[in-house]
Amino acid sequence: MIWSFGLFCLVAGLGAVHAGPIRSPGKLEEKTAPQEEVNVLMFGVIQLSESLNYVYETTGAKIERINRALKNHEGTLQKLGKQAELAAEVEKQMKEVIQLLQVQMYQDQAQTQKAKEQLNSLQRDEEELKTKVQRLEMFINNHAPTSIKELQERAHMHSNMLKGLQLLNQMHKENIDTQNEQLSKLETMSGVVQES
Repeated sequence: MIWSFGLFCLVAGLGAVHAGPIRSPGKLEEKTAPQEEVNVLMFGVIQLSESLNYVYETTGAKIERINRALKNHEGTLQKLGKQAELAAEVEKQMKEVIQLLQVQMYQDQAQTQKAKEQLNSLQRDEEELKTKVQRLEMFINNHAPTSIKELQERAHMHSNMLKGLQLLNQMHKENIDTQNEQLSKLETMSGVVQES
């Protein structure tokens, strides 16, 4: 656009020069000086328009680059904002997990302390049991041989008595069975006698 404006000015200037009145040949020197000035001015205008066109094009390119850079920065800022939000959420979750872990750790410590106390109690009970077992072993070693023999003899005697009782019981059963048979026969006989 600036380039077009410069060309328009050049054409208008040339037209104005040629459209002027024709003067006598004696005044040709006076006319040459303004033509050179016009040419210099036109050359300056052309260079100015080229410079302005270059500035316009480079400024447009720079503005485009700046816009692209701004868009990139905006995208980066949005990404950073999202990452900051995610980081805040992760930090919140990590704090919650740490609190849960601390609670769990306190509970584990309490359970560990309780287990230690129970273990100590079991160890004391075990020591007491060992002491009792040792005392019992000593008692058995000192008194058991005679007591065991006596128990064996009594058990043998009781076994013999049980066998005798079983035999007596068998004999009584057989006697009862025999008596029952005899009673049945007598009842049968008495029934026959009554009928006759």
